[in-house]
Amino acid sequence: MPKPRANLLSRRGILAAGGALGLGAALAACGDDDAKSGGSDKASASGKSGPWSFKDDRGQTAKADKVPANIVAFTGVAAALFDYGIEVKGVFGPTKTKDGKADVQAGDMDISKLTILGNEYGQFNIEKYAALAPDVLISTMFDDAGTLWYVPAESKDKIAKVGAPSVGISVYDRQMTGPLERMLALAESLGADVTSAKVTKAKKRFEDAAAKLRAAAKANPDIKVLIGSASQDIFYVSGSNLSVDLEYFKALGVNIVEPPAKTLKASGGWFENLSWENVDKYDADIIMMDNRSATIQPADITKGTWKKLPAVKAGQVIPRVTEPIFSYDKCAPILEDLAAAIEKAKKVS
Repeated sequence: MPKPRANLLSRRGILAAGGALGLGAALAACGDDDAKSGGSDKASASGKSGPWSFKDDRGQTAKADKVPANIVAFTGVAAALFDYGIEVKGVFGPTKTKDGKADVQAGDMDISKLTILGNEYGQFNIEKYAALAPDVLISTMFDDAGTLWYVPAESKDKIAKVGAPSVGISVYDRQMTGPLERMLALAESLGADVTSAKVTKAKKRFEDAAAKLRAAAKANPDIKVLIGSASQDIFYVSGSNLSVDLEYFKALGVNIVEPPAKTLKASGGWFENLSWENVDKYDADIIMMDNRSATIQPADITKGTWKKLPAVKAGQVIPRVTEPIFSYDKCAPILEDLAAAIEKAKKVS
């Protein structure tokens, strides 16, 4: 779903293809002077506290008389908050698949308990939103213009008139650790106990996973990893800039296949479009494929050119969690799985 963010059409195109999703790393500036530890006034786990505020990655401070209870959030954000014990009332974004099951971006949430305001890009039921009496609206951002992901541009003003403050967490042009820290700070402001054994254990697991991936990449520097996404007519090859997961993988030493900058230009820097006839343009030992429900999954790709790729023939195709759920619990397995794939991979390129 990341987008070159040039216009609505290109954003939808990236949503469908998702090949170059960008997610982030460095901690965006946060916090008021009285909230340096997380950009907010601390709330107790019981929710009993005074005024609440949180300075987001747009530099805007959301405020309320009390800690928000009626939270509406982009599905992936809601899933991250759920991992910290914070439950939302409403969600927007990929939540339910066509067969009624939870989308990968819903994480561990029980989607039957959620009010889904929109399941696809461009969908956002303002009437349902208002009926929830929201205290805050939260989403991620895939650009530096402060665009809230999955909040339709054509109705954002009407959504704002409902009266709830909004919070934007940047997942653009930074490493994965940035959004993780920001989401943790946001959860803390909303009443999460970030010092609990569960959170501490998950963070330690993430740190250990990062060390494991760094070691695997160092021990296997020649293993090339290509980042792909499939649609009916196009195979997308992502560059490692802009996407938070890929920028972090690269920082840990992973040898990512990089399309030239000039070929990424048309997508705003996210990915290169290839026809299926040219899917063998780049050599790769491992192919990471976009796992989002809007894309074609490897098992369903019938193109002969795909089946002839060395990495495919060797069984070295693994999922890419293109839009991570930014909790340490959900991000640690991403690093662990990539480390294991690199350790086991045969050189086939």
